[in-house]
Amino acid sequence: MTATGSMEIIALGGLGEIGMNLMVYGFDDKLLVVDCGLAFPGSDTPGIDVIIPDVGYLIANRDRVVGFVLTHGHEDHVGAMPYVWPDVEGPIYGSAMTLGLLRGKFREHRLLDRATMVECGNRQPFQVGPFNLCMIQVSHSIVDSFALAIKTPLGTIIHTGDFKIDHTPVDNRPTDLFALARYGEGGVLALLSDSTNINRPGATVSEKVVADALAKVFAKAQAMIIVATFASNIQRIQQIFDAACAINRKVVISGRSMQTNIEVARSLGFLRIPDGTIIDVRSLSQHLRQTIVVLSSGSQGEHNSSLTRIANGEHREITIQPGDMVILSSRFIPGNEQTIWSLVNRMSRSGAEVIHEYNLPQIHVSGHAPQEDLKLMLALTRPKFFIPIHGEIRHLHSHRQLAIQMGVAPENALVAENGDRIVLHQDAIAIDGRIPSGRTFVDGKGIGDISDIVLRDRRHLSEDGMVIVVLIVEKSSGKMLQRPELLTRGVVTEEDNRDLLEQAKAAVEEALLLGPKGMDFADDEGAGPTELAQRAIRRLFKRKLGRRPAVIPLVMEM
Repeated sequence: MTATGSMEIIALGGLGEIGMNLMVYGFDDKLLVVDCGLAFPGSDTPGIDVIIPDVGYLIANRDRVVGFVLTHGHEDHVGAMPYVWPDVEGPIYGSAMTLGLLRGKFREHRLLDRATMVECGNRQPFQVGPFNLCMIQVSHSIVDSFALAIKTPLGTIIHTGDFKIDHTPVDNRPTDLFALARYGEGGVLALLSDSTNINRPGATVSEKVVADALAKVFAKAQAMIIVATFASNIQRIQQIFDAACAINRKVVISGRSMQTNIEVARSLGFLRIPDGTIIDVRSLSQHLRQTIVVLSSGSQGEHNSSLTRIANGEHREITIQPGDMVILSSRFIPGNEQTIWSLVNRMSRSGAEVIHEYNLPQIHVSGHAPQEDLKLMLALTRPKFFIPIHGEIRHLHSHRQLAIQMGVAPENALVAENGDRIVLHQDAIAIDGRIPSGRTFVDGKGIGDISDIVLRDRRHLSEDGMVIVVLIVEKSSGKMLQRPELLTRGVVTEEDNRDLLEQAKAAVEEALLLGPKGMDFADDEGAGPTELAQRAIRRLFKRKLGRRPAVIPLVMEM
């Protein structure tokens, strides 16, 4: 229980990692949840759909939770809500665009009728339990993004969410510097600030630079243009439509997420698209290629995304032909470089000119604040205490050093990780204990039923393949009725390795004949036919091929 006069701050996601942001603020025995995001699987999590924070702490304290506040609509800030909210519940507060996207997710998960969603606007205070809250408008790579001022009798906390300082954003909604300065003048107890771009020097380059770059490359295109960007980047999408309309091209939308986000943004007035600009992808063949712009999702080369299917020649209606232009109006996110370059290679092989941030830097600007923007945030708010958030450990430590340079006392600038319980007083800040935290894997309809052991087995299968040994035995005596059968997947091709498979069958027969002692299995004299067959196959494949496939014995009794 949090005593009056102190606040607890706990990150269940987003500290020491990129993505999966979830911050918990505790005061007067009540808990406020800020953001609830997911992370996407990597090569170490085969078959996993998404990764969400372990929220066992929230579930155990669900009676203390007074609500969820969402800073913006990116997946790493709201994507876990359909999985987490049913076990915790509570009213949900956010901007029009954020809640518009969330309603679609809740509708898909059949939760919409159960949830109370409250729309909040810039500088409009609202009360959630003991927390007096106010949204502060910020620029980001998705419209309708907000920082959050959290006021309690202890003092005011500023939680920036993701932000940058763009003085001329496409949507004419710049970061509300006046509001931030006003809170700074009144006294900010603690600032929790976005650390993603801490290692990038300089200030934000305006999104309008991208508009000029798009106009120039569109003007020189001689055939079809394919533009891929993040489906959530509504400002970028607006610029793509503007550039297409300027040269009288029609736009085809490809990708479910792109289609959904455009529909939500148009219905809320965040996108201005002239009637007749969008055409159905199924009518693409009725138009000249030089009159078309394809707006696609999948700029990171995601498996089965629209752009990946186009690049692989697997899209039903959209193909790449020599002379086409493909524009990746997005950043190469660290960890995705190899996948994206592979995508670029495939599209180049098809004869397309591919434009990306490395051959035209102006084709994308980041949605996160670089160093000078971060300095300005610190200068405006003048916090007594500072906690860097939204970043890997190296980002958090670099941001702490920046805060110290800007005047925060070293003992007042704290780097924490997921699960650390930060206790904040008016005159001190410290980590006091740990809360259980971690990752929960979502695979199909299963949430949390995939363990590290299962992932290890999946990695084993993906790396070394599988051998199935079928043993047909007499039920009464256990005697083999015919030779073992072998099926391999991901190990060798059976047609080209018949001699090896015959040797494997013989090894199984010998193991069953000699028993544990004869096969040097004296440490396990009780080994049955399945264990004997399994060990014999492993030994043979290790000796012959240097491989360790997963071996699955099946015994059929007749």
